[in-house]
Amino acid sequence: MEQLAIFGGTFDPIHCGHLLVAERALHQVSLEKVIWVPSLNPPHKQAALFEHRVGMLQLAIEDNPAFTVSLVETNRSGTSYAINTLIDLSASYPNTHWYWIVGLDTFQTLPRWYRGHELAQMCDWLIAPRVLGGETITQSKLICKQVEQQLREQLITIQWQLLDIPLVGVSSSIIRKFCRKRQSIRYLVPESVRSYITNNNLYSNKSE
Repeated sequence: MEQLAIFGGTFDPIHCGHLLVAERALHQVSLEKVIWVPSLNPPHKQAALFEHRVGMLQLAIEDNPAFTVSLVETNRSGTSYAINTLIDLSASYPNTHWYWIVGLDTFQTLPRWYRGHELAQMCDWLIAPRVLGGETITQSKLICKQVEQQLREQLITIQWQLLDIPLVGVSSSIIRKFCRKRQSIRYLVPESVRSYITNNNLYSNKSE
C-alpha cells in the first residue's frame, strides 16, 4: 500500500515555507509522494489567476521527483470541497494510505468543514505548526488535542501528528506585501518563482 499526502492550498505564491513543510512530511512518515492541489477558486480570497499559481507551483517543485501537481479541482464546477478532492484522488491512486498536510490554523477549523467529520477519519493529518502568532510546539500540540477532543465528543476519531520542522515566519501574505512595496523576496521563494513573479508583474499595485 502506497503512502501519499495531499497538500492543498491557494499557493499565492508558493514559498520556501511550503516546500520545507512538504519535504519534512515526505521523510517524517516515509511518503512515496506529496500531491500538491492548488485551489481553483479559493473561498473568501481574491487570488492571482489559477494559471499563474499553477505555473509558480510547477516551477518550484520541478527538481523534486517526489512532488507532483494535481489539477483535480479543475474537473469540478461550483464550490470545491476537500472531501471531494480526496475521493477523486483516491480513484486515481487506489490502495493508498492517505495523509493530509495542513497548517495549524486551518486544522483548527476542521470540525466546521463540509463533511469534515467524515473527512477526519479518511486520512491521517500532518500538521505544520505556525510561528506566526507566537505559538510554541507545546501550544500547537494543545490546540491539536482540543480539535481531537471536539471530534471525540461526536464519536469521531482522528489520527494526527505535528511535523517536526523549523518554525519559519514566512507567509504568502508577507511576500505579496513585499512585492507591493517593491522589497526583495529573494530566499523567501525559489529563484524560479521570484523570476516568474517579476516577469508577470504579479502582486504589484499595477498587477491584475
